[in-house]
Amino acid sequence: MSEEKELYLLERAINYSFKDIKYLTTALTHSSYCNEHRKRGILVSNERSEFLGDSVLSVITAEFLYFRFPEADEGFLTRTRAALVCEDTLARFANGISLGDYMLFGKGESAASGGRHRKSTLADAFEALIAAIYLDGGMQKAKEFVLPFITQSVDAVIKAGTEDYKSRLQRIVQQTPEEVLSYSLVGEEGPPHDRVFSYEVYLNSNLLGKGRGRTKREAEQEAAREALILLGELDEEPS
Repeated sequence: MSEEKELYLLERAINYSFKDIKYLTTALTHSSYCNEHRKRGILVSNERSEFLGDSVLSVITAEFLYFRFPEADEGFLTRTRAALVCEDTLARFANGISLGDYMLFGKGESAASGGRHRKSTLADAFEALIAAIYLDGGMQKAKEFVLPFITQSVDAVIKAGTEDYKSRLQRIVQQTPEEVLSYSLVGEEGPPHDRVFSYEVYLNSNLLGKGRGRTKREAEQEAAREALILLGELDEEPS
C-alpha cells in the first residue's frame, strides 16, 4: 500500500483531511526513523509536535472540564485533567485509531523493541497528531478531534479514580508536615530515541521505592507505586 493511501485511510479514521499533509507526516515520524535516514535530507521527527500537542490538549481538556463540572473545585479539575491526558489514556486513544500502524520507525525501534506498540510512543504520537491538526486547521478543528475522546472517557476516568501513584503518595506524606518527599534521577540508558530512565523516591533520607520507565514521568510513577506497596497503602500486583 502506498504512503499516500495509508495517510488517506488515517484521515478517514480521524475524520479530518489535511490541507498540508506535511503536518501529518511529521506527527507520524519517530526520531528513530530520522536517525536511520539522515542521508535522505532534512527529516523532522514528531518530538516538537508532541510538545505543542501536549499544550493544546491540556487547554482543550481544561476548558471542557471547566464547563462540564461548574461546581467542581480546582483539585478535582486538576486531578481529572491529569487522568485524561496521562500516558495510559492517550495510548488507548491512539490504539483506538490504530495510530501505531501508520507511524514511521527505524528498523530497530519497530521490530526489535516493539516501539510500534509502546504506550509512551503511542501517547507521544497522539499528542503530535493533535498538534498537526491544530497547525493545519486551527483550534476549532483540534477541539473537534479531541473532544469525542475526552467526552467518552471522562465518566470512566472519574469512576476509576483520578489520583495517580505520585499524587497518592504525596497526599499521604503531607499528613505529616515535617516529612520531605523527593525524587532522584539515578540513571539513563539506551540511545536517544529509546531511553530508559531510573528514579528513586525518598522520604527524608530513606529510600522508599525504585522505578524504571521509557519516560521520566513513567519512572517516577513506578517508584511511587513501589513506595506505596512498602508503606502498606497498595497491594502488590501478582506476577
